[in-house]
Amino acid sequence: MADTLPSAPWTARADLAALVAALDPDAQGLCRWVGGAVRDTLLGLAVKDIDMATSLVPEETTARLAAAGIKAVPTGIAHGTVTAVLAGGPVEITTLRRDVSTDGRHATVAFSGDWREDAARRDFTINALYADPRTLEVFDYFGGLADLAARRVRFIGAAEQRIREDYLRILRYFRFQARFGSLPADAEAEAAVSALAPGMKGLSRERIAMELLNLLGLPDPAATVQRMADLGVLAQILPEASAAPLLALVAAEAREGIAPNALRRLAAMLPADRPVVDQVGARLRLSAAQRKHLLAVAARVPDEGDPRALAYRIGRDEALDRLLIGGASAAPLIGWDVPRFPLKGGEIVARGVGAGPEVARILRTVEAKWISAGFDNARIPALLDAELAA
Repeated sequence: MADTLPSAPWTARADLAALVAALDPDAQGLCRWVGGAVRDTLLGLAVKDIDMATSLVPEETTARLAAAGIKAVPTGIAHGTVTAVLAGGPVEITTLRRDVSTDGRHATVAFSGDWREDAARRDFTINALYADPRTLEVFDYFGGLADLAARRVRFIGAAEQRIREDYLRILRYFRFQARFGSLPADAEAEAAVSALAPGMKGLSRERIAMELLNLLGLPDPAATVQRMADLGVLAQILPEASAAPLLALVAAEAREGIAPNALRRLAAMLPADRPVVDQVGARLRLSAAQRKHLLAVAARVPDEGDPRALAYRIGRDEALDRLLIGGASAAPLIGWDVPRFPLKGGEIVARGVGAGPEVARILRTVEAKWISAGFDNARIPALLDAELAA
């Protein structure tokens, strides 16, 4: 693995060069790119978020940004993070830190001037890579470059200690394993996540849901989720779930050319039992829209019938998920928009039917026949005539 960042679109951004000039005008090494942007660039992947570490304290960071006319937002000032608002997108700038104390959920930190000390408090070696913004030289304190080359996800220091600092790192481990790792996995990491999995019960449900959905949204997390089940981790956060359906669903998505969807995959792992699914949605603090979607998908039946009729009844996305999970083809829904029933009650009243329940009954009957006719609007007049005649 190279010890210098390769050229990438983001490394040539003028607004980032201006940011570096504002914080470190004399090239004293006061700031470096860190984390995902460095890791993903080394792997040749597209970079979404850019983070910077600096030896400057937050107040000095803010002052230098202001002097350069760069808007600064104190997004996490207590933990040393200031966000610079740039034309090409925001950049989080965090002062070098060291942990003072941890309780398994949160850490108390102190600012530091030591790059290695800052790296030591990060979770995995592949996330503790820094790069000089001018020379693009990579700084690696814990063997992250070798681990990246080997596709090995390894905790910095003792795995058990790092997990006890924040039990969410168990789920982060599996997310990074699904995205970057290879098999066999790091033995020490697997032993630690299995032994300490019960500690996740102290985490907030929102944090668990966020990591779980991020994991399930990856291209192919099936093998990793199965490993979570084998190691007893899945049962700690989602005892109702089974990892087995994921393999078939991921294959179906690939076969049909449908993009991964974390909520669909979560639905596949849960039983087709609405009360159970509702409990899971509430426990994970999912949004009302997410819970509604899960409940609609949970109502699946062995034979869904006409895919378009199903989509009309429950929604296109919900129908697509039910079909894929059930092993049926979703091809009839690809590129198809759910139509609107064109007949209105006023048109029936105009034909001499008194307003009231009879109008509603006729609407329902004609709508059902219109659905059976393949949503053919041209058939509406004949269908209405036949119903009125009857």
